[in-house]
Amino acid sequence: MLLRHLKNKAEATRSVEVGWLLNAEEGGFIWSAPTRLISDRPPPRHAKSASLCPAVIDHEARFFVVHCPINVKLRVKIIDTGEATLINTAGDKTEIRTKTLGKMVKIVAAKEWRYPDRPIIQIHTPYIFIADEPTFMSLLPPFNYFRTPSLPGRLISGRLPIHIWPRPMMWAFEWIDTTRELELERGEPWFYLHFETHHPARQVRLVEAELTPQLKEYMQGARAVTNYVNRTYSLFKIASQRRPQRLLSKKVR
Repeated sequence: MLLRHLKNKAEATRSVEVGWLLNAEEGGFIWSAPTRLISDRPPPRHAKSASLCPAVIDHEARFFVVHCPINVKLRVKIIDTGEATLINTAGDKTEIRTKTLGKMVKIVAAKEWRYPDRPIIQIHTPYIFIADEPTFMSLLPPFNYFRTPSLPGRLISGRLPIHIWPRPMMWAFEWIDTTRELELERGEPWFYLHFETHHPARQVRLVEAELTPQLKEYMQGARAVTNYVNRTYSLFKIASQRRPQRLLSKKVR
């Protein structure tokens, strides 16, 4: 019993490595490295300040921030067919070329929206996360970031097991107030990442990873599976069976 207790304690104090990488064919320098969440707060004025609360400190230490890569101003319009169209309101003053923006930002077909009057757009990112032990990752809105004006909708969050399902991340946005403009600023907190392992006390250490031929081949198994089946979670067992023993290889610079 004592040995088991010591083993569990050792596992809890050992951090789990999570690899991140960019699979970008072009413009890779606009995508910054994820960073650990650090609250923007002044020095505490009292010994009982919320800034010194162990629960708050431990909570924030478990989140990582991904920052927005572009400056863009968009409006959405629902047309007579029920579908939606995007308008680049920055016009000729936009920093990103219209053709490039069209490749990056996609409108989901209206029949796939959760509500008939709330368009969903997706921004493709080259971020991929991988771990060599059971690890779930959640993509969440940047709840610790006070933004003014607020966004005209909400980020659609998601959770997936990155040890068997590494895939490029997607920023999905549900546009609730279609009378308002969506303005994104380069460098602002775009979304948060939270990681879970079997032991809730374990910390996560983020490392830059290499897109090895083995990882690239394995990722092909999950690519575009939603075009063939629903409920892709049913494929996790097959993914586990076909997974190589190691996929995370640290990048050497």
